[in-house]
Amino acid sequence: MPHKMLKLSTLAILVAGASQASAAVYTIQPIEQNSTLVDQPYPVQSDRSLTYVSTGIESSGTDESCFTTECKDNSYKVTGQALRGSQGKPLQDTVAYNANDQQANSEDSLWRYCDYNLGYQTCQDWAKREFFGLDFNDDDEFNAPGLGGLQKKSAAWVNGYSSNSQGLVDGSPVTTFASDLTKYHGSQTDKLGSFKGSAEESTDSTVNGVVGDFVYGITSSALFTNSSGNPRAFDKRGFVNAGGNDIALDPVAKDESPLVSNMGQTQANAGVLFNDKLLVVGSSAYSPSFYEKDANGGERYDESKLPSAKDILNTDTPSLDFNDFKACTNSSTNLYASWECQFSTFANEAAFWLVDANGEIKSGSISSGTGAQRDGLAVFDSDNDSLSFQASAKSVALVNGSPLAAGYSTSDVNGDFYAMQAAYFTADNAELTSWKRTFVPGLSIKPGDDRDFTYTIANAVNNQSMIVGDAKGNGQKPLRAYVYKVGAPNAEFLDQLAPSLFFKNSNSHASAVNNHDQVVGWVDVSTETKAERRHRAFSYMADTAQGPLAAKKAWLLDDLTNDGKQDSNANKYRIINATGVNDAGVISATALYCENGYDNTSQSSFCNGGETGAEKYVSVKLTPINGAKESDIIVRKAQDDEPVKRSGGSLGILALTALGFIGFRRRK
Repeated sequence: MPHKMLKLSTLAILVAGASQASAAVYTIQPIEQNSTLVDQPYPVQSDRSLTYVSTGIESSGTDESCFTTECKDNSYKVTGQALRGSQGKPLQDTVAYNANDQQANSEDSLWRYCDYNLGYQTCQDWAKREFFGLDFNDDDEFNAPGLGGLQKKSAAWVNGYSSNSQGLVDGSPVTTFASDLTKYHGSQTDKLGSFKGSAEESTDSTVNGVVGDFVYGITSSALFTNSSGNPRAFDKRGFVNAGGNDIALDPVAKDESPLVSNMGQTQANAGVLFNDKLLVVGSSAYSPSFYEKDANGGERYDESKLPSAKDILNTDTPSLDFNDFKACTNSSTNLYASWECQFSTFANEAAFWLVDANGEIKSGSISSGTGAQRDGLAVFDSDNDSLSFQASAKSVALVNGSPLAAGYSTSDVNGDFYAMQAAYFTADNAELTSWKRTFVPGLSIKPGDDRDFTYTIANAVNNQSMIVGDAKGNGQKPLRAYVYKVGAPNAEFLDQLAPSLFFKNSNSHASAVNNHDQVVGWVDVSTETKAERRHRAFSYMADTAQGPLAAKKAWLLDDLTNDGKQDSNANKYRIINATGVNDAGVISATALYCENGYDNTSQSSFCNGGETGAEKYVSVKLTPINGAKESDIIVRKAQDDEPVKRSGGSLGILALTALGFIGFRRRK
C-alpha cells in the first residue's frame, strides 16, 4: 500500500504560501516539492515528510549579476534530491564517507567509522539510523525497521527494495535509463531476469546538474528478479538525459573484466559545454578492490568488504561466503546468480564522457595508466589489503577554452599507505586523450598517527583556476574548507582567512565557487563537543567584492537573508547548506523551514518551542536583491546554545551524512 508519508503537495502549498521571503541582501524562493516517492509503495508506514535537498544551480551564462540587474524568480533551475530516510552509503560518494577501505557495510562498521573520525557520544545512535533507517523500532529493528537505511539495500536480494531517493530538477522527478530494460548493455544482461515490479519504484537517484538541454546525475540499477534472487545490474551509474535520449555512462576502462564492465560503478559529478557537447566528469570503476590474484598465483584480498548475512538479515540463511565472493572476479561466473557479487567494491579512476545531443558518447580516463595501474600505483596498497586506489573528478571548468577538472587521486604516502589527496587535472589536448594530474600544494598527507589529514578533496573549480575543497583532519580533528588558486604556493584555509566566522576547530565544507570567486558551503555555528554541531550556510568572497559582499569577507547566509522581523517570511527559514552559486550570484541551498516562523530571529532559535517534527528540510533558491548595499545586512543576534536534541537540526538526515561527507558540489 502507498507509504503514508505526509503528502508533499500539502507541504508545498505551505511553503509556496510563504512566497518569497523578503531579505536584506538575498530573497528566498522555495523550490517545488513534486517528488512521486510519496505515492509509491513502501514497507514502512510513517507520517514523516520527505527531505528535500539541493545539489546545484544552473549556470547563468553571460547574464549580469542580480546585484546590478533585476532577476526573475524562475531563472536558473535548481537540481536536487528527495529522500525518505537515511542512505547508509550516500549515492554521491565514490567510496562511502571518503573512506578508501570501503568497509562501511554494517551497523558496527558505521559505528567504528563515526567513533574514530568524529568521536561523538551519539555515534551508536547514528550508526543504527544509517543502517536501519529513520524512526526504526529500537526493540525490534529487523522486523520494524525505519525509513531508508543500508540494511534494506543490502537485503534487497532476499526481501526486494523500494526507492529511498529520487533525483529532481526544480522539484520535479527525472526519469533515467535505469527504468528502460533495453538500456542495460552488459554482456550478462540476459542473466539478470526481469524487472521486479516497477523499475522506477526500486531505483535511487540524484540529479547533479543541468547544462542547456542536458541533465546529468547518478542512479542505481533497478531491481531485477530471477531464479537465484533479486539482483541489481550494478550499484550505481552516471546518467545523462539529452533531449529524448536517456543515456547510461558505462565504465571507461578498455581492458576491464566482466565484473567491471557489467557491475562496475560510475558517477557523473559535474559537466560543462565543450565544443557544443556536454563534457561530464566523474569516476569509473576499473578493477575489483576486494580480491586480486596475480600472474604468479599470489592473492590480495579483504574479507571485511563482505558483510555477514547475520548482520543484514538477523539469520545465517541464506549465507554469504567469501570464497563465493572471490569467484565474482572469474570471467566465467554468472554474476547475477550470486548474492555475494552484489557487494562488489571497486578501485575507481577519474573519468570523462563527452556526450552530444543525439546521445553519442566518447569516453576516456582522466587518471593515467592501463590494466591494474593508475597514476603509477597498483590497485592495492602494498602494505594494506584493505586500501585501494581511488580517484574522481568532482568539478570541471574551461580555462582559456581548455578543460580543467578538480577532485582527488591517490598518493602512496612515503610508501607507507594509500591516501586520497586533492588534485586537479589539466587536459593536454583538445581530443582529451591525456591529462596531467597535479596534487594541490599545502595539503600533503604525512605518515604516522600525528599526521594532519586523513584525506583531502577538491570539490569545485572555476574558469579563473580557483579551486575549493576540504581537508579532513586525522582522527577526530575537524573538516576544514580551503581555497587554492592554481600557481599559488599553497592552499589557504578559511579558518585562517576569516577566523571570525570559521572559528578554531570548527568543521567547514566548501561546496562550490563561481567565476567571480564567490565560495559557498557550510560551517559549524555551535561549539558542542562529543555531539553533532549545528551547521549554517556561508558565502565567502575570495577575491573582489560583488555588490554588498566585500572582498575577503565571509557571511552566514542566514544573515544575508535576514530582514530583522520576527513575523516576516524570511524568519521561516534557516539556511543550513549552500550547494551551488552561479555567476549571477544566485545560490542553491538546503534550508530548515518552520511554517509559523521561528520563535525569534536569532541564529539558533527554536521552531514552535522545539517541537519534534516542526521543521522540514526544503530546497531553496537565494536570489540577490538588485541594488542591495552592505548596510542592508542585518546580522542575527547570538543565542545560547540549545540542547543537542533539536527537532530538525541534530543528527537528522543530513547531520553526520553531511559531515561524513556528502560533499555536494557545484561550480556554475
